[in-house]
Amino acid sequence: MLAFEQLGPRLRLLARRWLRAPALDWPLALALVLLAGIGLVNLYSAGGPDTKVALNQGARFVLGAMLMVLLARVSPQSLRKWTPWLYAGSVFLLLVVAVLGEGRGAHRWLDLKVFRFQPSELSKLTMPMMAAWVLSRGELPPKFSSLAIVGALIAVPAWLIAKQPDLGTALLVVAGGMFAIFLAGMAWWRIGLVLATAAAASPFAWHFMHDYQKKRLFTFLDPAADRLGDGWHIMQSEIAVGSGGLWGKGWQHGTQSALEFLPEHTTDFAFAVFSEEWGLIGVVAVILIYIFIVGRGLMIAATARDTYSRLLAGSISMSFFVYVMVNGGMVAGILPVVGVPMPLISYGGTSVVALLAGFGMLMSIHNHRRPAH
Repeated sequence: MLAFEQLGPRLRLLARRWLRAPALDWPLALALVLLAGIGLVNLYSAGGPDTKVALNQGARFVLGAMLMVLLARVSPQSLRKWTPWLYAGSVFLLLVVAVLGEGRGAHRWLDLKVFRFQPSELSKLTMPMMAAWVLSRGELPPKFSSLAIVGALIAVPAWLIAKQPDLGTALLVVAGGMFAIFLAGMAWWRIGLVLATAAAASPFAWHFMHDYQKKRLFTFLDPAADRLGDGWHIMQSEIAVGSGGLWGKGWQHGTQSALEFLPEHTTDFAFAVFSEEWGLIGVVAVILIYIFIVGRGLMIAATARDTYSRLLAGSISMSFFVYVMVNGGMVAGILPVVGVPMPLISYGGTSVVALLAGFGMLMSIHNHRRPAH
């Protein structure tokens, strides 16, 4: 009975400590808020008379921000403790998608009636967490046994996502795990061996690709061969980017999206809309914000207290960099169209929440960093 009576004050004391604990890394948080604001302004223009797109995105930003603040107050030790369970949960959801999933030509979404979400986006977060968890438990640089375990853990969600089919997201999940391996100090000769093996296996991988994936590669090499078909996306995106010039046409004065020439102008090609309206100056400004965010994340990784935190922070930061590079290259026509959104610029639900959750983890690691000497 005495223990029960003491429980109330103890809980109140823990709540006070939790609320007083440092939460946000303000330079990183302000950069994310600025980027989210730019994304909302761009979606308001790209959506035309339908303001529902921007309003829905704003609601998702609020939800993601709440999750970010919550995770920023969770210690890295707690994140490490829950990592295997979170990874197992994300794999389970991918198995559920394989049976009950829905989508346009691919089974990628789960409809819970209240909302729909894409479990593969969660794997972008749980994969670097799991890779960091395994590698931090062994010697560094990692031995072959550790690399084999991480490789198997990467292969499971990547295979399930590729079967949806969603090859682009599968490759991004693989990248998240590989960044953890690279940051763990993997020998350069082993990195070269992996790259050489991947290059040698690429002709065999061609036979396992779906027809639409093969078409995307052919279209990337020669989009003009099918101007009104598969090449339409790339060509219209290049027109939008190029027509923006130095200063752009001005907000809500873009023609490619307004006249419905540019497909997917609120999702995959939202950055093409931004490029047309704000020009090279606007694009450079946004890229500088992205560079600052990635640099801040790597700085947090460098000052992390333990190996798990360092590998996780570095992997999240480098994965974010890859998302930006892939979508930017796709919009500019120098990479194939793979359906990867521009972070916090493109319209998306699960991707926005997962991204901000990842930054919440970065802020948690920053809050528990090594003391300055």
